[in-house]
Amino acid sequence: MDIRKLQRAIVDGLEDVKAQDIRVFNTEHLSPLFERVIVASGTSNRQTKALASSVRDSVRSRGLPVMRTEGEDNGEWIIVDCGAAVVHVMQPAIRQYYNLEEIWGDKAVKMKMGADGTVQRALPKAEAAHAPAKKVSVKKAPPKKSPARKAAPRKAPGRKTPAGRGATARPPAKKAAKKTAPRKPRA
Repeated sequence: MDIRKLQRAIVDGLEDVKAQDIRVFNTEHLSPLFERVIVASGTSNRQTKALASSVRDSVRSRGLPVMRTEGEDNGEWIIVDCGAAVVHVMQPAIRQYYNLEEIWGDKAVKMKMGADGTVQRALPKAEAAHAPAKKVSVKKAPPKKSPARKAAPRKAPGRKTPAGRGATARPPAKKAAKKTAPRKPRA
């Protein structure tokens, strides 16, 4: 069995259901049980289940074996054993917690990556010659934000606002000073 065909079938199955952050690692030097570990994320239990199902269908449609699938009843972390490759489909929180990239990520397999971070499919040479050219989108600069308005000063404690909607409290009026005769010094 050609490991590259198996790895491509798995990645295609993951891309079909919009898997996020697909990573492929060469593990031949770490384990005699399998040659590749593929890790991908799904945003919900439903998507992780759909990703695992899509991987199984994609691998089987190319005549390659799928040995076993585990974790589908929960859907947070699903493992698809394809013999020479093991696929881990996880939700982002589970993936971050277990950090499989640290364990298996010694040697990343280089694959063409798309602008959005997903793995691009490799077209056969005959198809690539007839494939329409992809339009390149230009990123526009985000609009400039207008300067923020200053927040209204907070009301001093103990001051009451007048009744009525939208009324603002006025500062108390200054009292007029009483005019009195100057005091006489005491003797």
